[in-house]
Amino acid sequence: MKIFAYGIRKDEEPALQQWVEKHPEVEVDFTDKLLSPETASLAEGADAVNVYQQLDYTRETLTALQEFGITKMSLRNVGIDNIDLDAAREFSFDISNVPVYSPNAIAEHSMIQLSRLLRRTKELDRKIANHDLRWAPTIGREMRMQTVGIIGTGHIGRVAIKILQGFGAKVIAYDKFQNDEIKAEGLYVDSLDELYAQADAISLYVPGVPENHHLIDADAISKMKDGVVLVNVARGNLMDIDAVIAGLDSGKISDFAMDVYEEEVGLFNADWSDKEFPDAKIADLIDRENVLVTPHTAFYTTKAVYEMVTQSMDASLAFINGETPAIAVEY
Repeated sequence: MKIFAYGIRKDEEPALQQWVEKHPEVEVDFTDKLLSPETASLAEGADAVNVYQQLDYTRETLTALQEFGITKMSLRNVGIDNIDLDAAREFSFDISNVPVYSPNAIAEHSMIQLSRLLRRTKELDRKIANHDLRWAPTIGREMRMQTVGIIGTGHIGRVAIKILQGFGAKVIAYDKFQNDEIKAEGLYVDSLDELYAQADAISLYVPGVPENHHLIDADAISKMKDGVVLVNVARGNLMDIDAVIAGLDSGKISDFAMDVYEEEVGLFNADWSDKEFPDAKIADLIDRENVLVTPHTAFYTTKAVYEMVTQSMDASLAFINGETPAIAVEY
């Protein structure tokens, strides 16, 4: 049995090595290159591929794998929106993802960022770096005084709710598919408009499916409270970034934290320190004292990386053995 893994980062190698040591019957090779029509040949002779990337899994890519007899693909991440599913069906691909690797990692990051915005830490850090140790005018707000709207109450959203309740914040939530525990707590509102009207801060935890595209647009922002705080660690396409920038410029949005960006491929996870920065919008946002930008790192913890590697490799092995792993994708 042989599994070939694409896009393996240095931080993933320890977890991969641990898995290999536990499965001596499986030959595992890997590369740091991403899967593409050109790199598909690296997996020749493998029974399955293991992947993680922001590039699309196009028809050409899947065709190239299929020509080498490979139709088993395990993703080390959640999203499958970049897979040509029509081609995958045509070639009878078995696909798995890792839907739950560490909800706490992402929820914690979002709430840390919200806390930082409320306490104006970015502005304060800049002052202190210049040896300005005066308090005023950098006065903060307390989390327990905020009404925080949670959009999406899946695994991550529910962890965020618990964190907020630990702070003593008032939580309201919206989800088309309501969770019984959250419902029993009486946290749900009936519509997004109701959430927009009540929330001092709003954090998103919904998938980037087509129906959620630009969920936060100019119309949605117009329905929010003046001075609303927005946090997005979910998917970049949930927000119309131009509308968000306009809201920041007008003061309608007081603060904004983003870990994802609709045009992040090729921009995030790259070192631009000695190069011309290619995105004027993100450069502008990074420079603002009331905006926190992180480059899709909410998930990035040792626990999450271990689970992503381990669960996906387990799924690859299950596919090879003719089994259907619990994390197989139905499509």
